Amino acid sequence: MGLWELFVIALGLSMDAFAVSICKGLSVRRCGICHMLICGLYFGIFQGIMPLIGYLLGSQFESLVTSIAPYIAFALLAFIGYSMIKEAKDADEESVDDDFSAKAMVPLAIATSIDALAVGVSFAFLQVDIVPAVSFIGVTTFLCCLVGVKIGSIFGNKYKAGAEFFGGLVLILMGFKILMEHLVG
Repeated sequence: MGLWELFVIALGLSMDAFAVSICKGLSVRRCGICHMLICGLYFGIFQGIMPLIGYLLGSQFESLVTSIAPYIAFALLAFIGYSMIKEAKDADEESVDDDFSAKAMVPLAIATSIDALAVGVSFAFLQVDIVPAVSFIGVTTFLCCLVGVKIGSIFGNKYKAGAEFFGGLVLILMGFKILMEHLVG
């Protein structure tokens, strides 16, 4: 997997956290660097840890499923992408308050990084060099969330659905690309 492909996956995975960061930015009266760093660190760290966990789990079963790995990667990425697109179209408003404590941030960080766990499983099947990959995903998410909190404090909620839709579409396209590379050669 090349750097460009990894960047696209990292960007797609970070869109849920980016969307929640926008909401967190909406919740504060005055956005400070502290708010931005809290979101960036929580989401970036969890977004980096979850694919590592998925990779370690997937590595245990890699020898059993090597021949079908591209199909598994496609299915996982397509399902995650579809779920993100469906969530983006969901009309329900999420309530996000101005609580930046660990009690509030850890559940959000876990919820937004579950998809990264599944991507980590597909990384095991694709034999991705995991340490640079999870570092790249974590840093990308960190930066997106810094920006997301600031955008939320400035522009409001109107970009949340678009960010989730874009992230889902990117993951579906990456899954399709992996499948086509396997089928074509």
